[in-house]
Amino acid sequence: MTKTAIITGITGQDGAYLAKLLLSKGYSKVIGLARSTDKGDFERLDFLGIKSDIEIIACDLTDAGAVESIIKQYRPDEIYNLAAQSSVGYSFEIPSATFQFNTLSVMNLLEAIKKIDKSIRFYQASSSEMFGNVALQSLPIKESLLFHPVSPYGISKASAHWLTVNYREAYGLFTCCGILFNHESALRGPNFVIKKLINTAINIQQGKSGSLTMGNLAISRDWGYAPKYVEAMWLMLQQDTANDFVICSGTVTTLQNIILTVFDKLGLDLNTHLRLDSAFMRSLDLGLIFGDNSKAKKELGWEYDISTNELIDALIQDELAWIDWMGSKKNIK
Repeated sequence: MTKTAIITGITGQDGAYLAKLLLSKGYSKVIGLARSTDKGDFERLDFLGIKSDIEIIACDLTDAGAVESIIKQYRPDEIYNLAAQSSVGYSFEIPSATFQFNTLSVMNLLEAIKKIDKSIRFYQASSSEMFGNVALQSLPIKESLLFHPVSPYGISKASAHWLTVNYREAYGLFTCCGILFNHESALRGPNFVIKKLINTAINIQQGKSGSLTMGNLAISRDWGYAPKYVEAMWLMLQQDTANDFVICSGTVTTLQNIILTVFDKLGLDLNTHLRLDSAFMRSLDLGLIFGDNSKAKKELGWEYDISTNELIDALIQDELAWIDWMGSKKNIK
């Protein structure tokens, strides 16, 4: 396959897994845009063994001129925009910066495609956080449900989503939005709750930590496995017609249930090692949210049949491998 793809946010969880997938599909060139080329940012790519197969370019996506220059130079077949300020909790602390980056970056990419080459296919990483607190009668969430975001992050993602739809409808660009629900792996950032939970639980088991501190355990989410979700991203840009898709597991479980399962699998006592702290509560949090992935399965041929228990097993094994790898790096140094 002689395709060239650009992935923004390639140093993140989804960017790393997507890059691995594209390379496995035989893409001739995978170019990653990152905020910097500091080698310390490439741990995920190194962990997956693909760092040397990717060309990394530093690019400020809020700089329209820089974005246009890169697209002119490389003329990619596909652009996957995964770059974002992606922490919901952090977005309450820096709402202006979150909104500015998450919308302006998308505008610059779409404008560059419109000016330079309208045949470039574009994927936008949308989010289930755009829906906000959904009434029970509206669950599971489908693509047609109206947005009502309850966080600065969700608001910024909703704006970027509609920008992407608008450029498809107004200018005929091939633009797709993947409305992804929570998707986890060992490559998640340490500020995400499932990553924090499993990493800390393993460290407790290994005697490296004493307790896990959490906030609201009653939240219910649709959690899935990140390596499977990037397959849906790729499938969207291989279709004859551009469209938007909910990508989710289609199942729901509480954070409390996941904690109980992780602790049970690792042989940890909940009363001894779990602490609750109101400081980890968000000012406005979603109670229950889960999605309907039937459109993606039917129209994309996407497959997802991983149960919550299987997901937790995979995440524990992946985290153990990540911890061992990080430890070996420290020993080498």
